[in-house]
Amino acid sequence: MASAPKKQSPRLLRQQKIIDHVVAQGFASAAELSALTGVSLMTVHRDLDDLATRGLLRKYHGGVSAQPSTVFESSSDFRLHTHTAEKDALARDAVGFIHPGMSVMLDDSTTALALARLLPDVGPLTVVTNYRQVVDALREVPDIRLIGLGGEYSRTHDSYLGLPCQEMVRSFSVDIAFLSTSAMNARLTFHQEQEIVLVKRAMMDTAATRVLMMDASKVGRAALHQFAPVDSFHHVLLAGELDAELVEAMREHTDVRLAAVE
Repeated sequence: MASAPKKQSPRLLRQQKIIDHVVAQGFASAAELSALTGVSLMTVHRDLDDLATRGLLRKYHGGVSAQPSTVFESSSDFRLHTHTAEKDALARDAVGFIHPGMSVMLDDSTTALALARLLPDVGPLTVVTNYRQVVDALREVPDIRLIGLGGEYSRTHDSYLGLPCQEMVRSFSVDIAFLSTSAMNARLTFHQEQEIVLVKRAMMDTAATRVLMMDASKVGRAALHQFAPVDSFHHVLLAGELDAELVEAMREHTDVRLAAVE
């Protein structure tokens, strides 16, 4: 039976409301956030301490400001609660590429996590991943042989990275790899962090079939580091409101499929 995503607690929902407000405004006082959320100043300060520890906000005397956008894009905590309908749509289409007995590699994207939650219904599989959240989702599934990739643990990404991870990835040869990244245009994909690019490239090199999964918020954008050409993926799955001309331009390079968002 598939592992369903956990229902968000009132605390997580409140913290997401705080993040959204601070990102939109740039700065907010603790009193302002107390009025916004309807909780006490003491509770707000506890939330702000937690969010600052997780690297999502910067706390100052009397309030908080937003971290740079690249920090949010990298944070697993933040990504888990954004564009979830699109990620679920991508996962539903992606699972159609997987058949019992296959070996599957999943990167540390929250889109790959949405796919991982559907894998218990597929049948016997081998799953290789560096994302702790995927390990947690699949660790009790008897039909799945689960291989965790080691390396240096990143609290921001909640995954294992670095040279040890790259070397371990290269020791495998899997049937299919599912990846996502920060940004793409019609020809190239991008990510804002070099160490993430290196691990994702290693994953691509070890897979017979490579599938890219991207929600619309990442399409038509660029980031600091070039990751891989679009035509290096056998399939590109997209979800959300997309520019039709851009999609057609991508189709000149590879198979592009649009996932229906519920």
